[in-house]
Amino acid sequence: MTVTAGPFLHVGLLYSGDSEYLDGTLPYILEGLKRDEPVAVAVPGRNLTLIEEALGDAAAEVELIDMTEAGRNPGRILPGVLLAFADNRPGPVRIIGEPIWAGRSEIEYPACAQHEALINFAFGERDLSILCPYDRTRLADDVLADAERTHPILSGIEGDRPSEGYAPDAVVDKYNLPLPEPRMADTFRFDLSRLSAVRRFAQERAEVCGLGPGRVEDLVLAVAELSTNSVLHGSGEGVVRIWREGDHVLCEVIDEGTLSDPLAGRRPATPGQIGGRGLVLVNQVADLVRQYLRPGSTVTRIFFRHLS
Repeated sequence: MTVTAGPFLHVGLLYSGDSEYLDGTLPYILEGLKRDEPVAVAVPGRNLTLIEEALGDAAAEVELIDMTEAGRNPGRILPGVLLAFADNRPGPVRIIGEPIWAGRSEIEYPACAQHEALINFAFGERDLSILCPYDRTRLADDVLADAERTHPILSGIEGDRPSEGYAPDAVVDKYNLPLPEPRMADTFRFDLSRLSAVRRFAQERAEVCGLGPGRVEDLVLAVAELSTNSVLHGSGEGVVRIWREGDHVLCEVIDEGTLSDPLAGRRPATPGQIGGRGLVLVNQVADLVRQYLRPGSTVTRIFFRHLS
């Protein structure tokens, strides 16, 4: 199988086992190298090793990225991996991106599916192609169905075919759902006069929940960015809730503003840009970001792994 580069292509590769995985990815990489096109491979660690070993000396010409780290939060894949690679390289670019693998949690998956849908709107007419592998033997049927909805082209051992179910907007809407209510959370209401106080609240609660010092700083930064956005671009006030759940500390910011841009926080900030960096920073520091958008309200829930 070979996927040729051209005006933006987003292809879902359905594979089963290591042999099909390499049959679907290596020709794509090698053809790109033959054409002197920059190539990045951002896949989970085991598959990254598989590709690196199969490429041999050619691996030195490819940017290799462990998606389990770089894409731990799906919201950082577009700004931190895909756009970060493509925007710094002129001409045709090829990327293998595998954001969904067996072992992704149920709470992570909706953000992964929305990420795959939003890719289709992020690159416009760029001369770029992205190949996204899906393990058809280890992923659930509804995940594979979402792959058909988020990729205009599907590929596999049978060859390439147009996706009959392609509907990325429907996937974004499908996972825009109310988030489960916490059993118990500490709550703080804020407005412009209480932005400093909300930071102190976030720090105190994060420390009580047991986050280490570095992670406490990350959570406070995220709360500061979200609460400031609520004051400046929302209704001028909002609510912060913080609690511990399993091995995560969760923080939720609720305001009465409506986030209208589905790609907000998923584009890297440009040099000299004033404003618009808040959600990018939140995606960078959090382990997971989930949002529920409805007319007149935005709920942003951020997850930080409890490491102590």
